[in-house]
Amino acid sequence: MSLTRRQVALGALAAVPLRGGRRDRMLYIAGDSTAAQKYTTETPETGWGMALPFFLRKGVNVSNQAVNGRSSKSFVDEGRLDAILAVIRPGDLLLVQFAHNDEKVADPVRYTEPWTTYQDYLRLYIEGARSRGARPVLATPVERRRFDADGNALPTHGDYPAAMRALAQQERVALLDIEALSLALWQRLGVEETKVYFNWTDTEQDNTHFNPPGAIAVARLVARELLRSRVLAPRDVVRLRDDIPTSWITWPEATDASAL
Repeated sequence: MSLTRRQVALGALAAVPLRGGRRDRMLYIAGDSTAAQKYTTETPETGWGMALPFFLRKGVNVSNQAVNGRSSKSFVDEGRLDAILAVIRPGDLLLVQFAHNDEKVADPVRYTEPWTTYQDYLRLYIEGARSRGARPVLATPVERRRFDADGNALPTHGDYPAAMRALAQQERVALLDIEALSLALWQRLGVEETKVYFNWTDTEQDNTHFNPPGAIAVARLVARELLRSRVLAPRDVVRLRDDIPTSWITWPEATDASAL
């Protein structure tokens, strides 16, 4: 069934949690499947956005609006950015991570070129957040699990991370360099141990998406970068050095709104 922009926006809005006091801040995630909420039918696949709340104090809430398969372009074209901008408030954060699907050259619905249309679409997130008194934050895409024959972790995102870094500097936007940090983490863990962090099962060898340990590890990188870049204060971040039990990860049942 084909969905209109309005239907998509209304579905996304339905997934935004309500807030009580104005002291609470919301951190909205706009991104792809590496960050997105997963459901019971997808276990053990886990988006890092599912684990990020474990590292944030009460009063800094996460609204994970990342969706499988989206690029910076298709997320906008489907009305998903509009849905966030309809509810975002002054003082909130809009954390943006795209590139995995922007790279799909053969798909005009999702493809963007790093130094032109990719940056153009990212500016829509930046300008949209700022126009509503919220703070935009750019995060370079988390790296895939790929090694050469000598065991060196390889970058897979081409010019997209560099294009985002350049745009962040130009627009004076906080940048979380998750691409560089995750690549260094995979290198440190090595070829075999990284399998524990990705969605490797008896029937699947997925070098892009995470299982609970991987999602927790990447969420920890994100939280550390939010602190390092002073997007969040030390009082806002918790458990950075603690072991997080994988049992804290839960996969809810999908609803009609979440399936959009």
